[in-house]
Amino acid sequence: MISLTNIGRRFNRDWIFRGVDHTFTIGNSYAILGPNGSGKSTLFQVLNGSLSPSEGKISYAFDGKEVPVETVFQQLSLAAPYMELIEELTLREMIGFHFKFKVYKPGMDIDAVIELLAMGVHKNKLIKYFSSGMKQRLKLALAFCSDTPILMLDEPTSNLDTQGVDWYLGLVEQYSKNRLTIICSNQEHEYAFCGERLSISDYKKK
Repeated sequence: MISLTNIGRRFNRDWIFRGVDHTFTIGNSYAILGPNGSGKSTLFQVLNGSLSPSEGKISYAFDGKEVPVETVFQQLSLAAPYMELIEELTLREMIGFHFKFKVYKPGMDIDAVIELLAMGVHKNKLIKYFSSGMKQRLKLALAFCSDTPILMLDEPTSNLDTQGVDWYLGLVEQYSKNRLTIICSNQEHEYAFCGERLSISDYKKK
């Protein structure tokens, strides 16, 4: 569970958002909506603990026990266009490195992730030679295949073609069940499955 109480974030003297009160619970899916530049990604980073709020309180709990913000990363998986992959690693090495810090979903291993990506012919290719779409697929696969209770995706179909979007929706169907899923988006096909929606414009206060 992630609980926000009167959360606000500002840069310099400008408030990006204020007065966010919301509780996100396991087993439910949430969409954070708003146009580009509205502050969606900022709220996303506050939620995942990589940015501190300027005001208010954020708390995390798992199995009824409070989780300190400095360890919450162990409970969540992220994918976002601005997240970097280690481009000097091969695909196989990148997957192996990621899962030194995360646990595989049941039944998954390096070979299963490569098969899910349909990138067997690229398993020994350096990430720096991947297209933007291939990199985005890899980020998504790493997040979906990590056995964490929280799944957070920012603009998940960035750089994906129509086939890639369908592949993403298949991952949602297969790997988002029984998790707390948060999608940051302004593209309806990315979040149509979400049961709850928050508009960042509702929290624009002077």
